[in-house]
Amino acid sequence: MDDKEKHLLAECLKHKPEAQRQLYERYKTPMYRLCLRYAGNAAEAEDLLQEGFIRVFSDLPQFRGEGELGGWIRQVVLRTALQYLRRRATQATIVSEELIPDGLAQSWMPDEDWNARHIVQLLQRLPEGYRTVFNLYVIEGFSHKEIAESLHISESTSKTQLFKAKAQLRRQLEKSFVN
Repeated sequence: MDDKEKHLLAECLKHKPEAQRQLYERYKTPMYRLCLRYAGNAAEAEDLLQEGFIRVFSDLPQFRGEGELGGWIRQVVLRTALQYLRRRATQATIVSEELIPDGLAQSWMPDEDWNARHIVQLLQRLPEGYRTVFNLYVIEGFSHKEIAESLHISESTSKTQLFKAKAQLRRQLEKSFVN
């Protein structure tokens, strides 16, 4: 952490609004992108972002200065998104296995030049369970065991959700190439 960021952190810990605004401005775009991957739409992502930064500012005294501040903020926002999804999961069940037919490809990765905005839109069309597991496994690098613990599901459910997310994304991509 450089001196400028240390000073910004110190001012935020004193609850100075200008410092808090600067910290928010510095990290809002990458954190919004993170939220967008877990949210069903842009409005929901904005809500998650706001909730995440509220938690960042309330938990800031817990930051010990070990590692990068941006990494710590990312973890707080990610935990906020996962807690939100867990709360919603109590209201809805994970998508049933019967909804997607067997025999679809097990792996999928976009070409490097694929439009990132289009990929995010495809991810947002996934059912929440699929989208969450896909993001945690493929993008965040969590293991199925870690995902299972975070979402309070079994490892086999995590694996099934990932398989189905990839299959559905593949179908969506095939449709977009045809159209």
